[in-house]
Parts: sequence; structure tokens; C-alpha cells
Amino acid sequence: MPRKSASVAATPAPAAASRRSGGIVSSSHLVSPRSVELSEFEFGLIVAWNAFSRWAVRCMAAAGCPDLTITDVLLVHHLCHRARNKKLADICFVLNYEDTHVVAYSLKKLVAAGLAQAQRQGKEVFYRPTPQGEAYVQQYRAVREECLVKSLDTELNADIGELARLLRTMSGMYDQAARAATSL
Repeated sequence: MPRKSASVAATPAPAAASRRSGGIVSSSHLVSPRSVELSEFEFGLIVAWNAFSRWAVRCMAAAGCPDLTITDVLLVHHLCHRARNKKLADICFVLNYEDTHVVAYSLKKLVAAGLAQAQRQGKEVFYRPTPQGEAYVQQYRAVREECLVKSLDTELNADIGELARLLRTMSGMYDQAARAATSL
């Protein structure tokens, strides 16, 4: 049976709060009078993540590398980042993956597909892209330039940068809230 928190009090009807602000949300039962905007942000995050995931997978397929999941695509890009060998723990940390098994499985798939290679150094295993993996990433970049960047209004770049900073800030808030929820 779920615990009831003393801090959770009856609140005005969430639907009414949502209608007042004109916010678009996916879970009206979570709308709070203190922040309709947070519910709207969360819905936007869900929709944006799914659109981005679909885009990245299809862009990689257009680059000639079909049958990859979003995790696979993100990892092959990260392996190419700054041309440094990377450990599983560091990859998970940077990309904020909690489940190392998901990342380890994806790395094994990328190695088997010839897009990444693993090299043991003592007790650690380091990963890096193969020349074939790097070629697919460069082709991805060309498809991205043609299909996405070319249609981007460059006047939005400052807003996009500000939004990126906000997303990083919100990521930290969600991580802290997750730690707090775990201790309840």
C-alpha cells in the first residue's frame, strides 16, 4: 500500500489549474497549482525525447547503419567524441545512464557490428570507435546537416543554447528529487 505523506494536501482541481494557464500536459492529475509550467515542461520533454530518438535512429539508418537503437546511436557518437578511449563507467556517467547493463549490452552490439572496439588495459576495458564507426558518424553528420541543420533558423541558436542550459539544470533537479524519493 502506498505511503501517504503529511505534506500532500488536497489541492484545487488540476484540470482547472491547467485550463487557467493554457498549459498542454499529458498527466493532468499531476498538475500543481504551484507550477502548471513544470507539468507542461515534462510533457514537452516526453514529446521532444521521443521525437529526438526517432530522428537519431532514422538519421543513422539514412547514413547507412540501420537496426540500431537510440542507445546504440548515442554510444557510437559518444565514442567518437574527443577521440578518447572510454570506460563503461565514464560513458554511463557522462550520458546519465543508471543501468550499466543496458550500456554494456549496447557496447557489445557495437563491437559485434564492427562499429566499436574494446581494448583491455589491466582490469579496465576501454572502448573506441572503429574506422567504420567513425565513417558512419561522419555520414550521420552529413545527413543531419542536410535534413535538420539546413532548415534551422540560426536566429534561434541563442534560445537553443539557453534551453540546453535549462535542461542541464532541470536534469540536476530531477536527479536530486530521485535521491530524495529513494530515501522516503
